Amino acid sequence: MMFEASRAKAVDKLNHFIENNLSAYSKLRNFDFGPDNRSNISCLSPYISHGIINELEVIDKSLKKFSFAKNEKFIQEVLWRVYWKGWLELRPNVWSDYLTELNNLRDQFKSNQNYLNAIEGKTDLECFNQWVNELKENNYLHNHTRMWFASIWIFTLGLPWQLGAEFFMKHLYDGDAASNTLGWRWVAGIQTQGKHYLASEWNIKKFTNNRFKNIKLNENASPKISEKSYTLVKKEFNNPRNIDEKNLLVFENNLSFEITDFKENKFEKIYIISNKNENRCIKLSEKLVKFKSLLIEDQKQRLKDRSINCEVIDISEIKNIENYYSLYPTVGENLDYLSSNNLKLNFLYRDLDQLAWQFCNKGFFNFKNYIPKIISTFN
Repeated sequence: MMFEASRAKAVDKLNHFIENNLSAYSKLRNFDFGPDNRSNISCLSPYISHGIINELEVIDKSLKKFSFAKNEKFIQEVLWRVYWKGWLELRPNVWSDYLTELNNLRDQFKSNQNYLNAIEGKTDLECFNQWVNELKENNYLHNHTRMWFASIWIFTLGLPWQLGAEFFMKHLYDGDAASNTLGWRWVAGIQTQGKHYLASEWNIKKFTNNRFKNIKLNENASPKISEKSYTLVKKEFNNPRNIDEKNLLVFENNLSFEITDFKENKFEKIYIISNKNENRCIKLSEKLVKFKSLLIEDQKQRLKDRSINCEVIDISEIKNIENYYSLYPTVGENLDYLSSNNLKLNFLYRDLDQLAWQFCNKGFFNFKNYIPKIISTFN
């Protein structure tokens, strides 16, 4: 299983899925047939999370193939990431608290054999060990498998969810602060207080076509408890009425400027920001760093092909640039760096986020009621 780091390959993958596999998505999406057979899912998330292709592009192509009614489940899954990002934007302290907790737990568990066995794939569970190796080798896991993995990590192996979330972020090509952190919180039972996700032997066997045996799990564990509660933060996601001809900063979540809402605006120069491990709290695997670097180089080449003045710079060099806007990087490591270094940026927000994030103050079941409205706005 490979993810080639280019927009051209991402569009090819999207088109192939729409034409050949979208029709059976709702029926087959929960099955993990193994890394060599992913035809039942799109595998587009590594590209969407980096902005190589965007959610509206994916949805638009799917609706040209099938009706909304037939596409509804697929469209909901595409917009989950938008929802998670919006939810976290309104409660950013969830992310900062997570990093604080993670830092404390690292010292406590750095020599813990149970933890070391887990990240090395040396537990007593064949399925879990295989998923660890698959994650490290392919930098991707099926969504259903991520739920099983997290549940086993928390409730069977008895490890802190924060360390599991870090392990995912180190390796996943599609890892982002919102989807990853909130997904692990949900499995643990603290995202929706008292409601956790427990993996079960029958469910794993059914949806892996009985590929694994001897799956002995703790299927009676109680949800984790958190005494923390988070109130909504009032934030405005407004763009300036007139966008001047300034420089533009582009982070790793918006690596296809030519399909952004600002593609028609004139900028003096586009700076593509590279944030490697030196300035990250969670250190990424070498393969993930390389994947991001290749995606950045692909964006640079596409801009140059359009005769757009551009340059790749390290995030530490932003302080040397004057007179600029920035495509909003969302809550996460990049925004943390900007805040911790008191870099005051004029952010530009995506039209989709400006609309959708106002519906992220509650749960996803509330959010999905607005999906038809969101889609109709852009179609």
